Amino acid sequence: MRHFNYLTKEGADATFFRAPEVFDNNTHRGILSHALGATLYMPGTRETIAKDIISKKNRGLASTVFCLEDSIGDAEVPRAEQNITTQVQEIYKALKEQEIEPIDLPLIFIRVRSAEQILRLTDKMGDSSKLITGFIFPKFTSESHEYFEAVKSLNQQSVGPFYGMPIIESTQAIYRESRIHELMETKRLLDSYHDLVLNVRIGATDFSGYYGIRRGPDVTIYDITVIRDCIADIINIFGRVESDYVISGPVWEYFSNGGRVLKPQLRKSPFEQFHDTQGNNRTKIRSQLLNKYVDGLIREVILDKENGIIGKTIIHPSHIIPVQSLYIVGHEEYLDALSIIENSNGLQGVTKSHYTNKMNEVKPHYKWAQKILLRAKNYGVFHEQHNFISLFTEDIYV
Repeated sequence: MRHFNYLTKEGADATFFRAPEVFDNNTHRGILSHALGATLYMPGTRETIAKDIISKKNRGLASTVFCLEDSIGDAEVPRAEQNITTQVQEIYKALKEQEIEPIDLPLIFIRVRSAEQILRLTDKMGDSSKLITGFIFPKFTSESHEYFEAVKSLNQQSVGPFYGMPIIESTQAIYRESRIHELMETKRLLDSYHDLVLNVRIGATDFSGYYGIRRGPDVTIYDITVIRDCIADIINIFGRVESDYVISGPVWEYFSNGGRVLKPQLRKSPFEQFHDTQGNNRTKIRSQLLNKYVDGLIREVILDKENGIIGKTIIHPSHIIPVQSLYIVGHEEYLDALSIIENSNGLQGVTKSHYTNKMNEVKPHYKWAQKILLRAKNYGVFHEQHNFISLFTEDIYV
């Protein structure tokens, strides 16, 4: 897989100062954990999963989850298990017969209901289970060790490699009186399976449900104070650089139905300042974006990034390009990161930035610079004067 692999060569050359690199489920965990981007959930009962992936229906899709939990009814679980097994086997067959190239195959995860389900599914799938990158563990708590034990067992049998991604969404984690103890104990549990943990995910929908809250389409999750406080503690405990856990952002549940969903909250300036090769002003892109995508999603991803979160759960294909385009590294921050790493030899403590608009302090900014270069490896670097709006012009990029 490679992010933005739907672009033509001309489109990629016009967009990227440094192009994204290829990754797959055998890529080193430290790189792969930053590469998931917009992770699209699909109900396990959906019968067109394989067809959609083989035909590359969802442009830009880099990671997906086949869900056996809340997206299906309890009575549908046996049918969903069989369907997922069949769909994965069809994808595996298509790969063998070169109907789809490995570079076009997204990372595949399965959200399960139990550890036993992991073992049952991989056994049913046989060799096709090699396509699975890992499993997502809902309602994960500090006592949910059985999930990682199942993954560890499979890896010891050389069935994998598989990873686990716990979703923190329990009452113990959101209720203030138990939160810190629960999060610290959960981290202690994850530390014991450190190399099997690909991402730590946040279940904001479940959190909201415990309070009878549902955020509106014109606010971000950071505007819901009780959820914001919990996210802050999750970042505080799992986001410390010595732990190297990657925290993924919660789902954005709104999408366009063909008309405007949100109030127009995108600033005009990025659109007015960015011009295409013919010199035409792109303010029209702003109105198209508001009609086709969700500007609240864009604002939330920006806040995710500012808080050290990378990757986001999505429930609609229209979210893929907006989310992943926001992870592309800007030319200025890329040069800053390179400068900081290059000057980490102890000879200097502070250097002036390439753009001469800030001072780069080597020691406090070093870990930030490392993360920027990881993002650059996975998502690429924009040319100077380019930003995420570049990816919303479809004429030369498809």
